[in-house]
Amino acid sequence: MRTSLKAILLAGAVAALSGTALASGGGSSGGGGSPEMPSASGPQYDPAAEYAKAIAALQAKDYKAAARAADHVTQAAPKSVDAWRILGAAKAGTSDWKGARRAYEKAVKLDPDNASAHAGLGQALGNLKDAKAQAELDWLKAKAQSCGAACPADLPALTGMVEGAMAGDAPKPGALLENRSMLFAGPAAGDAAYIQAVSLINEHRYDEALKSLADAQTVFGPHPDILTYEGYTWRKKGDYDRAESYYRQALAIAPNHVGATEYYGELKVARGDIAGAKVMLAKLDRLCTYGCADAEELRRWIDAGGDPGAR
Repeated sequence: MRTSLKAILLAGAVAALSGTALASGGGSSGGGGSPEMPSASGPQYDPAAEYAKAIAALQAKDYKAAARAADHVTQAAPKSVDAWRILGAAKAGTSDWKGARRAYEKAVKLDPDNASAHAGLGQALGNLKDAKAQAELDWLKAKAQSCGAACPADLPALTGMVEGAMAGDAPKPGALLENRSMLFAGPAAGDAAYIQAVSLINEHRYDEALKSLADAQTVFGPHPDILTYEGYTWRKKGDYDRAESYYRQALAIAPNHVGATEYYGELKVARGDIAGAKVMLAKLDRLCTYGCADAEELRRWIDAGGDPGAR
């Protein structure tokens, strides 16, 4: 990754020592100036704000408000697994089991290995007296047998909730989210996970970086800075299709996001789509009225026909 990331980490450490806000590495929504942490920045319309409202409403057990806010997030960022899980939990909180089922079905489709999403779906199906709840219970039990010591700590509780729903036990609103520690960890914990992810990326520890980015995203929701780095990390892992998906998600939320625009252009160069990369460069030139390092970096990629640092 370009050297500015290391500068970002250094600036973050200095800022932490001076008591000021840490700087982020995802790139701000506009050109120029120092970018901020996800807890302090965001585009003009950012579903992360609605995500924060949903979290606050869940904590206050205001499930109707949580459902409204989470629904806004899913409309703006339909690939946010956490948003669909929160919507499912909010619907369950009002005993809207059909709504909960639909939300959890979306979450499972987006993340088939998400135990919490399977448990939520199983609980909803159980309360609807739908025989398909057994398939979700079987999935959770198979998961417990296969993951061993690496199993989520709350997997037994999740399994028990589905069993209880199938047996007709009264559900406990919000229980599916109570043990997901990062969900209610707060902005400071989310920023720490984000900074850790940037450090891990610089060390080429991409799998670990993705886990830290996932933690940050659980706190902040679909924030374009986080999505941009998820795209970058998948690109470094060689999965260009997944990388493009994250870049497109970031730009759908924040169309003028400088970092996402640059990295998407770099991905196009890596794929041999120089014409597409030039479109991204032209966009950067419009966004950065007086020039910016992002545009110059992408220009170097285009001129070199690939990563100029690899030559």
